[in-house]
Amino acid sequence: MTLREALTVAAAQFASDEHLRATAIRDAELLLLNILQIPRVTLIAHPDDELSANQRAAYEDCIARRLHHEPIQYITGQQEFYGLTLNVTPAVLIPRPETEHLVEAVLKRLPTNMPLRIADIGTGSGAIAIALAAHLPQAAITALEISAEALAIATANAREHKVADRIRFLQSDLLSALNREAETFDAIVSNPPYVSEADRAALHPQVRDHEPATALFAGKTGLDVYRRLIPQAHAALKPNGLFALEIGHDQQDAVAALLRAWHNLSFVLDFQQIPRVALAERPATLAIR
Repeated sequence: MTLREALTVAAAQFASDEHLRATAIRDAELLLLNILQIPRVTLIAHPDDELSANQRAAYEDCIARRLHHEPIQYITGQQEFYGLTLNVTPAVLIPRPETEHLVEAVLKRLPTNMPLRIADIGTGSGAIAIALAAHLPQAAITALEISAEALAIATANAREHKVADRIRFLQSDLLSALNREAETFDAIVSNPPYVSEADRAALHPQVRDHEPATALFAGKTGLDVYRRLIPQAHAALKPNGLFALEIGHDQQDAVAALLRAWHNLSFVLDFQQIPRVALAERPATLAIR
């Protein structure tokens, strides 16, 4: 079977599934490129090359996994994020382009030439912490995550990108593992769970059935983690410290209400003009209860 023939068959199989139809050709290509370990330009230049028996078997296995709605990223084991290639497994949420807006917003607000202490809450694959470490060479980052399996992935990713010496990984439910009387931070960032249970059924099956539920869902309204995290972040931030949160669709007003006692609250829109990031500063004296 030639590469062209293999692609045609795979794309047709994906197109027959309503959940995969929109990305059928892309998925077929990505999986084949991953099996062959070649760039797309080589595939375009040599479509009549033959697949070996082993390559064909491996490709068919990947196709079967995708037809069960397993995300491409879990099949290939990788995802690009903010110019970095990260390892991902079903133990971690797949980093998304929307979260790059969070990283970009934080980098615009923090100085690059000063020592900083930053906490990343719910680090998952380590995407945010590693991206910040790569662009803030004097920053010391504490990455907290409740899942030991996710922490192992994040730690390996940090080593691969040579920033592990500046990231401390801690297993923690939000900020609970920290001695908040002994250490405070210049900035706290988080992409926490924010999907409501009411929206579970409407999610794409590749998300609902394969990505870790603990990284997705936050109670009936999607606000449960925000309600716990915001007062903890207030206690752990230095006066006027930056707090940056990714938020979900239609959550701007609810998050604004939770942050009403903070200073300089603003929101960053994504490319679809949806409020995606909440930014606020810890008041210098006001306690939040």
